Amino acid sequence: MFRIFLISMLSLAVISISLAQTKNFIDQPYIEVVGYADTLVTPNLIYIKIIIDEKASRDKISLEEQEYKMISTFKNLGLNTEVDLTTSDMLSNYKFYFLKKKDIIKTKEYILTVTSAETASRVFMQLEDLGISNTSIHKVDHADLENIKNLCRTKAIQNSFKKAVAMTKPLAQTVGNAIYIAESDNHFENQINSQLTGIQVDGYSSREKAKYEPPKIEFEKIKVSSILNVKYVLK
Repeated sequence: MFRIFLISMLSLAVISISLAQTKNFIDQPYIEVVGYADTLVTPNLIYIKIIIDEKASRDKISLEEQEYKMISTFKNLGLNTEVDLTTSDMLSNYKFYFLKKKDIIKTKEYILTVTSAETASRVFMQLEDLGISNTSIHKVDHADLENIKNLCRTKAIQNSFKKAVAMTKPLAQTVGNAIYIAESDNHFENQINSQLTGIQVDGYSSREKAKYEPPKIEFEKIKVSSILNVKYVLK
C-alpha cells in the first residue's frame, strides 16, 4: 500500500514539474519572428528521356542497331554509359505493341544523365542525326541540394535574429536565447518544366553540320528557400 502511495506521489511530482516548466515558458517575455532565406542554383543533373521505336525509325533500323549506335555516340561525347545511361523499365528491357494484328512495335526507354546544358544540347543534336527524335527533359536536379538547403536554413535563422534585434532596439530591450524554433515546409521549386531555352533540335540536320556549333543554352534555375518560426527571450 505504501509503495502504491509513493508511486502516486512521484507521478504527481513529475506532472507538477512539467506543468511548471510549461508555465515558465509561457510566462517568459519573448519575441516571435519569422526568418526567411532563398537562393537560386543552376541544375547540374539533367535527366534526358530517350525512347527508341523500331518501327518509327528511319529505314526501319532494328532497335538493337539503334541502341548500339546511340551508345557509341554517347561514348564519343565522353559520357560514361555504364553509369549515366539506364533503362527505366526494370522488369523488362523491351516493350512490344501490336498494331493492325500484324505489325509489332518494339520500344525501349532510357534515362541519360548529363551535368550541363551544353552537353544536353550536344546529346539532342547527336540523337537527331541518328534519327532518334522521341526525346525530352525528364527532370533536373542539383547534386549538392541538401547542403544548399542547410545553408538556407542557416541564413534564415540569422535573418530571424537580425529582425528580432531591429524590432526590440527602440524598446531598450535585448534579445536572448532562442527558446523555440520551428521549420515550415522548405521549398524546392523546379522551374524548368521540361523545357530548354535557346535550342531548337528540329531541322538541325539541314544545317551545315561542319560549321554548326551548339548554342549556349541555360536551364531556368532551381529556387531553394527556408522559412523558420523562432521565439527569442526578451531581456
